[in-house]
Order: sequence, then C-alpha cells, then structure tokens
Amino acid sequence: MTAITQSITLSEFLQLPETKPAREYINGEIIQKPMPKGRHSRLQGKLCAAINQIAEDAKIAYAFPELRCSFGGRSIVPDVAVFQWRRIPFTVNHDVPDNFDLPPDWTIEILSPEQKPNKVIGNSLHCLQHGSRLGWFIDPDDLSILVFLTQQQPVLLQGKDSLPVLSEIELTVTVNHVFSWLKMN
Repeated sequence: MTAITQSITLSEFLQLPETKPAREYINGEIIQKPMPKGRHSRLQGKLCAAINQIAEDAKIAYAFPELRCSFGGRSIVPDVAVFQWRRIPFTVNHDVPDNFDLPPDWTIEILSPEQKPNKVIGNSLHCLQHGSRLGWFIDPDDLSILVFLTQQQPVLLQGKDSLPVLSEIELTVTVNHVFSWLKMN
C-alpha cells in the first residue's frame, strides 16, 4: 500500500476517477491498494463463488468482489464485501447501484505481500465499528484466518477450525478448505 498525502475531503476523493488497483481513503490519506496477484485472485474468486452459490438465488446475500464502500469518514474497497440481500441499496428499477454508502455485513480481506497488516485489519475494525457483523483477515503465507465478530476479541483460526459465516448463509467451511482452493491440480 502506498499512501498519498493530499489534503482533500472524502467527498472530493469520491469525485476522483477510479484507478486499478483501487485507492482507498483512510484517515484523510489516499492509499493505493496493491495489484492482486495469483493467490489473492484465486481466493477472492472462490470465496465469492461459494457464498453466491448458496445465497444469491435464495436472495439471502451477495458477495461483491472489490466493491467500494464509503461510510464513517472512509472509502474502502474490501476484497470481498458481503451484503444481506435486504441491505443492498437497489435502485428504483431494482438494479444494483453504483454507490454503496454503508458497511458490508461481512468483510473479507486477503493479505497481499506488499500490504501492511495493521492497515488492512484497521479497515475490518472500522467496518465492525459501523455495523458490520463479521470480518475475515486471510493470510495466505501462514495459512491462517483472523476472525472479527462484533463485541468479541479477534480469534485466530487454522487447519481444521470451522470458520464462522453470517447466520443466514448455510455455508460450512474450514480454514483448510479455504486454502485448498489454492491447489488447482
């Protein structure tokens, strides 16, 4: 993550053109996210697919990859942002909107080698402080997932540990299962 020191407001930041990879606005700083690499992209795609396979048709929830969420003085782009269906701010035509000015119900971040863990964890904590119910911080290097739940201490899960998901989503997954998606042979 590269921080760009500029003195602009959140509303001014939101008027800037989008970039690839995305930039985030955190505590008055513009921070460039690193370009996703292979492991990151694979885990992100598999997580979205697994969640949406269960939750989309039943209109329970939807997992969005790289969705800009602006709330509480920040504009962040979680690797996966899961929203309960009833909280998706559909347009009057029932289309998915471009702007999400609310926190996801569940945020998933996948650590990239160039990222500073505390900045990424800070986004998960910010989401929880503003109404998110669950956060995962996935570290592919040590094959662990740090889980954040509201009003609880974070829990580090590894191996055969079952991962908590939103109660409405009937998904059973372990840490080993998530990291098994990295093997494609």
